[in-house]
Amino acid sequence: MNPCEDGPKRNVTGSLVKVLVHRRSERGMRLEPFASRCVRAGEVHELVATDHTETEEGARIDRVGFLGFAEITSAGVVDRGDRVWIGGRLVGVVLGFDACHTPNHYNVLIHAAPIPTGASLGLAPEEGLIFEQGSADTPGDDPFARVEENVEECPI
Repeated sequence: MNPCEDGPKRNVTGSLVKVLVHRRSERGMRLEPFASRCVRAGEVHELVATDHTETEEGARIDRVGFLGFAEITSAGVVDRGDRVWIGGRLVGVVLGFDACHTPNHYNVLIHAAPIPTGASLGLAPEEGLIFEQGSADTPGDDPFARVEENVEECPI
């Protein structure tokens, strides 16, 4: 969340439609240049955990754990720094997006360490998913927020 640009937003919700159980150490995903993506109700996107923290465009993401696919039930905006909840458990924080499978689906990259999989978390189809807005008010709550150097333009 960038407090100089972002106001409050509603949660984006969904439910798991398929659980994934594997890990890879040389996946080769690449971060998109976008810090946010709009998602529509009915879309299905892949949830991928990683311990990487890089947020630069094109950053290579190799160490991943696959969580599953989720159907979006409440459209909205998913932002870098959003907290990701599955089945009432905090899984991690949105790191960014990989578009290697678009237009079919996005890979939503979620920072979590150690790297979980759907199996290690005991996930099941139909569990609820929530992307909850990160807070710039709590130190450490949004580890990927970029600090603007020109604070005169942002009185917060």
